[in-house]
Amino acid sequence: MRYLFLSDIHLGAFSPANEYELQSDLLSIIDYCISESVKIYLLGDLFDYWMEYPDYVPPLGRAILDRFEKYNTQCGSATFITGNHDFWDFGHFSERGFEVEHEYLEISINGSRGLLFHGDGLSDPFFALPRPLLNHLLRAPEFVKLFQSVFAAETGNHLMKSFSDFTRNERSADTAKLSEWADFFLKKSDFDFIITGHDHVPRVETYSSGNYINTGAFFKYRTLAIYTEQGFELVTLENGTLRPFAGSTSSTRS
Repeated sequence: MRYLFLSDIHLGAFSPANEYELQSDLLSIIDYCISESVKIYLLGDLFDYWMEYPDYVPPLGRAILDRFEKYNTQCGSATFITGNHDFWDFGHFSERGFEVEHEYLEISINGSRGLLFHGDGLSDPFFALPRPLLNHLLRAPEFVKLFQSVFAAETGNHLMKSFSDFTRNERSADTAKLSEWADFFLKKSDFDFIITGHDHVPRVETYSSGNYINTGAFFKYRTLAIYTEQGFELVTLENGTLRPFAGSTSSTRS
């Protein structure tokens, strides 16, 4: 079986022309996975902002969600681990057929144990990777309830878009935090590999105790990670074809 991991698409963030190109490329990936029966893991930030209300679904990426629904029906559920831009989910993703996780997922591939999550942090102190205070607040059910009682759905989504624009543009490519944490956690745990997104920099780090893969920002590099009989590889979509990612930052550390 083949597996595909991608993150940080950030639908809704770009000009109409760039959005069309981004969605077209993502649709081609989904179609490839349908035709080849490839298992999909989405590692968060499919959307640049997603503030679902109990009676309101944001009008974003409907063609993408329709195609994922086709995949989920024909190939089995894609797994969607929400990120720091699209975690306010009230059930629409599940209705579309996704297996939805809001924290992390443990998987096993050919006897190797893996940890998947978005990359912005984890609630469980066992992982020693706390979320920033603001992210922690935004995920709190009490805050969500208060926010949605004050702001109507369209207003709330407009505010979320403005906030997402600010945080995405202000983010620096700080790869050290996740790479160093992965090295630390692989040594203290029995996981063999960790895959995240979040900091937007595609790379493979090989440590003495396991591997860390960051899928990178699909919206920028069109990168994703795949697993085949030959193992894990970072690839990029070029002219409709998946090719090894030449810009991959790969290193081996003891």
